[in-house]
Amino acid sequence: MRLYLASRSTSIRPRSIDDPITTNDVNILGTLNILEAAKEFGVRRVVYASSSSVYGNTEISPKVEDLPVQPLSPYAISKYTGERYCQIFYSLYGLETVCLRYFNVFGPNQDPSSQYSAVIPKFIKLMSQGISPVIYGDGTQSRDFTYVANNVNANLIACTAKDIGGQVFNIACGKSYSLLQLVDLINRFLDTKINPKFEQPRRGDVKHSLAGIQKASQLLNYRIITDFEEGIKKNH
Repeated sequence: MRLYLASRSTSIRPRSIDDPITTNDVNILGTLNILEAAKEFGVRRVVYASSSSVYGNTEISPKVEDLPVQPLSPYAISKYTGERYCQIFYSLYGLETVCLRYFNVFGPNQDPSSQYSAVIPKFIKLMSQGISPVIYGDGTQSRDFTYVANNVNANLIACTAKDIGGQVFNIACGKSYSLLQLVDLINRFLDTKINPKFEQPRRGDVKHSLAGIQKASQLLNYRIITDFEEGIKKNH
């Protein structure tokens, strides 16, 4: 799941809300094509990159894998549909599939200039230039920000772990931070005192997101390699 923001006052809606047809074609049909090709050519296992956006705004926290899904956007629906296709291919055809629900991933080489860039590189770029970032909402919305090294490790483990076919796992750090806390942390690392600007919340945005990672810890032996603050240090 991603948070988006703009460096000017004009709000930019998430891409899937503006273009649900392309979202469907890329995420759902694209996933189906991969699964069908994997089945045809005898691939043993497919690891699918899903998203915490499937949980929506459920008030239960932390989010655990057996919660009912409440997708709020075409993107979230497409990711959940991909999960179900993975599980169907496992149950019908024996193709081992593992679905990893990524929370807010960040790390090096994200493009901060893109209007669809994830929130952390964009905040860092703007604040390093002395520019106030824009927050849609009051800034108390929170995310389980996860440095990319943790996701890479989870993918590698999921390729070889035993007896996990058809399973879904949260991949995150199990801690959440608000956007206000994010701004404070970046200010601390940059030695700045920049205040954000605030605009109206946008439709389709999730208010809070915190992962329960016990299942991944137990069945995948998943461990946190780089925590949030260390990730921000590496990223700025």
